[in-house]
Order: sequence, then structure tokens, then C-alpha cells
Amino acid sequence: MRFALIIIGLVLLAAGLWVVFGHGSYQQTDTLVQLGSAKVTATHDRAVPQWVGFAGIVVGAALAIGGFVRKN
Repeated sequence: MRFALIIIGLVLLAAGLWVVFGHGSYQQTDTLVQLGSAKVTATHDRAVPQWVGFAGIVVGAALAIGGFVRKN
């Protein structure tokens, strides 16, 4: 359990740093016009909000520190 806390914490910490430094993004597809079965769509790249990165850093650090100081 201790090892799992450390690994999950470090992964969340790394993902949070990735988002904070501006590399986290996702794609969103919007339907612009639909006429019968034909439709026109547009795909946009959206950035993940920075507060998600900060939350990942805080939670990841807490889990990693908790895993390091926890006794078996």
C-alpha cells in the first residue's frame, strides 16, 4: 500500500506539473450545422485549466509524502 501511494502521488505530481507548464490539452468537437444526416463539425484544441494542474501537484505531493512517512 505504501509503494502504491508513492507511485500514484508521483504520477499525479508529474501530471500536475505538465498541465501547469502549458502542455495539457484536449480536443472538443462542436457541431456547427446539421441538416438531416449531413453535419458540419469543428474540432478545437482546448487547454486544461491551470487550477487542475495545481490540484494535481498538491494531491500528488500529499500522497507521495504520506507514502514516504507511513510505517508498515
